[in-house]
Amino acid sequence: MAEEEVLDAIAQDEQPEQVGWSGMLMAAFRAFVMVQVLSGAFHYFTGSGTGSSVNSTSAANLFTPGLHFDFYAHLSPSNNKELALREPPFWMRKDFTYDWALEEETFSQTIPTPSALLANESMYLHVFIVKANLSINPDDKNYAKASMIHGCKQLNRYMKRRYSKTSNLLTGTSAKSEEEQRKAETMTHETLNFWHPNMTISLVIDQTPWPHHEEQSKDGPEQPPHTAVRGSVPEPMSSALKFNKNGKKYTPVLYLNSYWNLIEDYHPINETVKEVNLTLTYAPISMWKYQLYASQEMQKNWTLGLDMSDDKDQDSMKRAMLETNPILMAVIAAVSLLHTVFEFLAFKNDIQFWKSRENFEGLSVRTVLWGIGQQLIVFLYVCDNDTNFMVKISLFIGMCIECWKVPKCFNIEVDRSTPILGFIPRVSFSLNRSYGESETSEYDNMAFRYLRWVMYPLLVGYAVYSLVYEEQKGWYSWVLSTLYGYLLMFGFVMMTPQLFINYKLKSVAHLPWRMMTYKFINTFIDDLFAWVIRMPTMYRIGCFRDDVIFLIYLYQYWAYRVDHSRVNEYGISGEELKKVEEKKEEGEARKEEKKEKSEQKAIKQTSTERFLQKGNEMRKRKVRKEE
Repeated sequence: MAEEEVLDAIAQDEQPEQVGWSGMLMAAFRAFVMVQVLSGAFHYFTGSGTGSSVNSTSAANLFTPGLHFDFYAHLSPSNNKELALREPPFWMRKDFTYDWALEEETFSQTIPTPSALLANESMYLHVFIVKANLSINPDDKNYAKASMIHGCKQLNRYMKRRYSKTSNLLTGTSAKSEEEQRKAETMTHETLNFWHPNMTISLVIDQTPWPHHEEQSKDGPEQPPHTAVRGSVPEPMSSALKFNKNGKKYTPVLYLNSYWNLIEDYHPINETVKEVNLTLTYAPISMWKYQLYASQEMQKNWTLGLDMSDDKDQDSMKRAMLETNPILMAVIAAVSLLHTVFEFLAFKNDIQFWKSRENFEGLSVRTVLWGIGQQLIVFLYVCDNDTNFMVKISLFIGMCIECWKVPKCFNIEVDRSTPILGFIPRVSFSLNRSYGESETSEYDNMAFRYLRWVMYPLLVGYAVYSLVYEEQKGWYSWVLSTLYGYLLMFGFVMMTPQLFINYKLKSVAHLPWRMMTYKFINTFIDDLFAWVIRMPTMYRIGCFRDDVIFLIYLYQYWAYRVDHSRVNEYGISGEELKKVEEKKEEGEARKEEKKEKSEQKAIKQTSTERFLQKGNEMRKRKVRKEE
């Protein structure tokens, strides 16, 4: 199979559900903060045990600034250091300098495809660094056993290509090759071997004196000798630092960096690939930048078992960082943080609005039922397509919130006297009496009636198109994919009934404007991401549909000025609020007047008491004189 076909197939198989570009662009920052916080908390709670007698001293970097060193790179099918040394060096470079003055240096070579890769096995890069004039050969008298730095990294990568048995439901034919159809009969996925031609090798340039354990604790928790002191060295340095035998020196961290290797740049390895290229680049790196890269790897390892990591999202973020102006990226990072805050505030205000709402005059409550149906269709669709676990959780929570709104809008009656199929109770929904008899209910019903004239023909047309031209796994998948695709294209139309009600009532005072404002801002932020992130043109155009609806809301907010005789979203009119404020002010005035009178009375009472007290003292003195 051609490389392009394999890559396209994997790209389609691993395409994730859209969960928000802002979260994706903020992944690097969140990962770094999360690593620092969690590692700090872990070391805080586990750093010192009761009765521990472990002493610590500071160790210096074994590589001083300006030190000269030799560099060796070996390729081996094994991750064992001793076996790698038996292989001839792929790149050998003498007299490197441990300093910032050294610029990047690149070595590239095309080699015959290793037999290990053709056998679907792995290939590893081993890097050895020693001080100048020392040897990496254990049999040599100048063997640098104590000061040698070694790093190992797997060069190839295994990725899954998923197979599904799909065909046209009318004709039974499929556009897939016979090989793909045959594999779909026996397996759900196949693991393929991929090769990337680039790898960056970096030494961390840093002279920080890191504390280490000097001796073992006698009555406290045991610590390995000459390791970093827990709680004093942040991750990932704590596990990356290696101290020498006496513990007074440590070797600089060697980092083999494949962070910028995008999935689209990997090449599949099969019997038709006769040779591969490998380009190695040496570049020094700072401690701060190393921690950023390492925190990304730690985040990926932590989320791998929870099915939270998605390489496609990571690649989109990396591509945006590579292709976007740094100033624009800084603006996007700041805006992304605001997006997260506004999203939380919109969620909070939406809950508060529906929790405190008693009167639904002016609102389209039928849209609530439509929202539940929409959430259910999306949830079933992602479950049918093996989407990321966290996406399923977020959709399920959203569906539960929509269901929570139903008892607020409708009267729910459960009839157990005439069950369905003999055991399922009948559940009926009816509008609240006050709402059902209002003008809002009439306008809401009218808006949905007009929508049905437009939506049903579109749904039928799209279903026919999907049935004739697209392949499906079955009738169930066809129903879900048709409804899901229909919602993506025309779901925004369901925001229009509220516009119709606003138009008929000539008022927008009943709307939850605080929540809508947050969503309105986030919509424009999503538009910014749509032009920064690489995506299909049609999807970019689709990002602007909600903007049109929100702009119409803003126009209505401007056109329909506030009518103080109408009720707001809490069922209270402006006149009532004014009366309440006047009564409140009158009550406060009465309290102040009463307080002043009580103070004056207290003053008079105090004066009278003092006068009587003084008179009593004078009488007592007079009596004593007479005696």
